[in-house]
Amino acid sequence: MGLKRSVEWASLACGSKISVRDTVVRFFLLVVLIYGVMWADVGRSEELVPGYLGPWQVRATPDGASVFVLCKDAAKIAVIDVASQQVTRWINVPADSHDFVISSDGKVIYVAAGVSNGIVAEIKGDDGTQVRQIPVGHTPGGLALSKEGRRIYVCNRFDNTVSVIDLAAGREEKRLAVTREPVAAALTPDEKRLFVANLLPLDRCDSYDVAAVVSCINTSNFEVHPIRLPNGSTDVHGLTISADGKWVYVVHVLARYQMPTTQLERGWMNTNALTIIDAENERVFNTVLLDDVDLGAALPWAVVCSSDGQKLMVSHAATDEISVINIPAVLEKLAKLPPTPEAAQAAGLVYDGSQTSLSAADVPNDLSFLVGLRERIPLYGLGPYDYLSADPEKIVKGARGLALVGTKVFVATYFGDLVTVVDLNASKYRRLSYVPLGPKPVLTKERLGELYFHDASLCFQHWQSCATCHPDGRVDGLNWDLLNDGLGTPKNNKSLLLAHQTPPSMWEGVRATAEEAVRSGIRHIQFAVRPDEDAQAIDAYLKSLRPVPSPHLVNGQLSESARRGRELFFSERLKCHHCHPEPLYTDLKKHNVGSRGPLDRSSEFDTPTLIEVWRTAPYMHDGHYLTLEELFREGKHGETAGSDVGSLTDQELHDLCEFVLSL
Repeated sequence: MGLKRSVEWASLACGSKISVRDTVVRFFLLVVLIYGVMWADVGRSEELVPGYLGPWQVRATPDGASVFVLCKDAAKIAVIDVASQQVTRWINVPADSHDFVISSDGKVIYVAAGVSNGIVAEIKGDDGTQVRQIPVGHTPGGLALSKEGRRIYVCNRFDNTVSVIDLAAGREEKRLAVTREPVAAALTPDEKRLFVANLLPLDRCDSYDVAAVVSCINTSNFEVHPIRLPNGSTDVHGLTISADGKWVYVVHVLARYQMPTTQLERGWMNTNALTIIDAENERVFNTVLLDDVDLGAALPWAVVCSSDGQKLMVSHAATDEISVINIPAVLEKLAKLPPTPEAAQAAGLVYDGSQTSLSAADVPNDLSFLVGLRERIPLYGLGPYDYLSADPEKIVKGARGLALVGTKVFVATYFGDLVTVVDLNASKYRRLSYVPLGPKPVLTKERLGELYFHDASLCFQHWQSCATCHPDGRVDGLNWDLLNDGLGTPKNNKSLLLAHQTPPSMWEGVRATAEEAVRSGIRHIQFAVRPDEDAQAIDAYLKSLRPVPSPHLVNGQLSESARRGRELFFSERLKCHHCHPEPLYTDLKKHNVGSRGPLDRSSEFDTPTLIEVWRTAPYMHDGHYLTLEELFREGKHGETAGSDVGSLTDQELHDLCEFVLSL
């Protein structure tokens, strides 16, 4: 904001009948009192926004004249004029907002917000007036709005449900169960089907096939059909549907979890993928990798398709870039392939060095399939070795949501509090511009650690970030052979919540502290050598994590069933509290609980905290049990410590599980 504009603003704030000199003095006093010593441009907005903004999601207005940017840390939406690329105004939204959509006439914004008691807030687009709030589930997001505005569909992430909202009545019409942590949704153009991205798999991790699913919901009868993604699919952050309704495009991590983590190159640990679903037949058509042979495209996050169906854009949250894919050429190439290697051989196809995959079955393992069909555009600079880099005064890190308006892609850039604009028609070295939403953020140690945790540049060849295996610092639902306890001993991924407060780390306690585990992870999982300051920042971020209130609580309190379960938990009949004492619900020791499997080399395993156990299934060190009921009934958990868990009635078992799941 220029000095003249600032004086005008201060005059309005302090009274119009004072001198310019007094106005300037009062203006600077006001800034010092409210914002400390910080005085900076906020994208030419009429409003100063203190603290982090956290741009997260981007949506274009139906006329393409503006893009709206949800800044979830600031609980505001920035409105950007597309032509001038300037912030014109701000709209207040409820705290803990996760997603929003704009009505087809551009007059109404629907915002999903809240945690335990989620809401959808209806807000006027012109003046930001909040009209009403409609109650939904736990941590709502992933909104999909019907064209005529009759219904809105809401993903309730931690309830594992989708709310169907009748907007005319202003109430929930139906609540549908889906698989696990729904985070994104899209309606087909005819609105007959709703496709929902479930973030994580829900399978026994010691089984052969572990994969997340996309839920397909028939909007006329509300039947839910799960479409299973390829083995190893997790971190399913985004999906979109082609304008003709034929294809659903889903972006996710494709983990190679059945291989030991001895090396990263050529995708031996994690690859990053686009799965194409045949919408009409509700089945996977194929999965293509978004990486290059020697350079990963880590953590694909959001995906949009151009209205003409010619281009597909994907943001990559951990490599800070977008992929621009010639999707008709990809579909054509896939359609020509025989289904299996045997069919390819029968057709006389042999490798001559010029092809990539010879059969459709080869494609999910082919790091060169998209050569010539996709362009990777870094958000931080262009040219060989990025010699034309972004302004050093900007932090171009944290690609999240994106929107396409004409030939321009607007990308929410989370850690920099800005929007990166990529003009696809501009010269290769001149297509980046930036819309600052506020001053350049000053990153605290915790915020810097969050950035590093999500940054694949800390990893050899950029295949993955810490967040790839630990979304939100929690779990990916997979077993991994990390070699901490020898080759061939896979263990279930552990949540990093409270890891620093509950040493030792790893299932066999081979790392004395979480600090040691963080540094070991950088060295032996990311295969990188980094200054210790990076690890210290990651430590600070992980220590700052706080538990999410359990969806099993009722108005923040234990249910009647959970209260009965608490009495059982702390009784001498069950003795659960002997190994899981309050307040962290772990005694910080290793025990033999009779869970040793055929691949294990030890019988003793670390006692994990039970806090947030409701979101860390499957259970035990090898992910053998999908539910706590299975753990107690089939696994007889606790009996080696003298617990009489085998005598529990069905009601008592339910009560016990309800208490543990409420922690």
